[in-house]
Amino acid sequence: MRVRALLIVLFLTSVALSAATVNTLTIPPIDYKHRTLANGLELYSIEDHSTPTVAIQVWYRVGSKNDPEGRSGFAHLFEHIMFKSTKHMKAEMMDRLTEDVGGENNANTGDDYTKYFEVIPSNYLETLLWAEGERLGALTVDDAAFKSERDVVKEEFRFRVLSPPYGRFYYDIDKDTFAVHPYKRPGIGSIEDLDAATIADVQQFHATYYRPDNAVLIIAGDFDPAQMNAWVDKYLGVIANPGTPIPRVTAKEPPRADAKRFDEHAPNVPLPAVCINWLTSSASSEDAEALNVAAAILGRGESSRMYRTMVYRDKIAQEVEADADLREDLGVFDVVTTLASGHTVEEAIKAAMREVESMEKIAPAAAEVEKAKNQLITDELRRRETNQGKATALGTSIVIEHDAAAVNSDLTRLQAVTAADVQRVMQKYIAGSKPYTITYSAEGGAK
Repeated sequence: MRVRALLIVLFLTSVALSAATVNTLTIPPIDYKHRTLANGLELYSIEDHSTPTVAIQVWYRVGSKNDPEGRSGFAHLFEHIMFKSTKHMKAEMMDRLTEDVGGENNANTGDDYTKYFEVIPSNYLETLLWAEGERLGALTVDDAAFKSERDVVKEEFRFRVLSPPYGRFYYDIDKDTFAVHPYKRPGIGSIEDLDAATIADVQQFHATYYRPDNAVLIIAGDFDPAQMNAWVDKYLGVIANPGTPIPRVTAKEPPRADAKRFDEHAPNVPLPAVCINWLTSSASSEDAEALNVAAAILGRGESSRMYRTMVYRDKIAQEVEADADLREDLGVFDVVTTLASGHTVEEAIKAAMREVESMEKIAPAAAEVEKAKNQLITDELRRRETNQGKATALGTSIVIEHDAAAVNSDLTRLQAVTAADVQRVMQKYIAGSKPYTITYSAEGGAK
């Protein structure tokens, strides 16, 4: 009965949010505290005693864009090595410190960051802060750990990229989208680059980026602020800052001079697919929210424009999506189609472009904009129901947008997006711009 009642409440909440205009919502802000330690480590904390749990996240300002030339996959490799041994912890001990007390841990590598996180009962906060201090200040980076985790990453590449029918497609999209910016190097890396790496390469990468002044520690949940701050100082504040400059990516992706087409192939593709994309602004741009709304109207869910016309009505496609992939340095607006049987890539390109161009020429209906905003805000509010979600929202604002306050102001800006704003950003970034088209089909098959 409790489960049924909870489902009914969630359903009614969803209906209420969908029926209301987002402009009437009052969204409680995430109340965070911030201080910077003497060694440069940034600490953000969100106090919340509603459950006896705490989420810990450590964001390092190093992602796949920071991989050395010819060494793609290094940031991803370190996501794995950080779970090996330290001076005082044996390999895989993070699992024992979290899972054995009913918690969890994991990590992920993005284009602009690598993030490590734990969710634990709050009485284990000190233990995990000690463990994070160990990983930051006393990680064992030796040949055994390097070779072991390199093999794991190579196997992950086979599993995620080579085996799935469309694994290579999404790998190729990044590779073909950027001409100069290191975003063109897919984050998972490549087997060739990983095989070419040496232990000296790996140790240099670790020394360059894994340091307190390149890290953001976020603690969200049930804690005593004075005690938490004391533990942070004790276990992470004592780690030395090397004092050397941290290299940053300075490459700028040039405007596209011409439209281009890339025809990619793979051996295990059941149906062709196509991606059309345009360069846009970064995640911190004032246009970010309108771009996200535009993408939602075009290709989010079965009531989106592309789904209604290309899947339901014309049956050209079996799957469609649109995404405003906004990153730290710049963004990409993607329209992706997986074809239905019996149709061609050319049909899909023409149909997708018709939908894109219609939003450039005519502003969407107010109801479409409200629906898209409701979808985006509902997702964000659901994420913020947990300590982990609140910490992730804050970390994204800090590391990707360079503004912690954006964790609250972004939602205010999202609520203010109008139909005119959506048309404006479509005209600014899409109309008259040079799209890149990436097609994907079976080797030797018809496109």
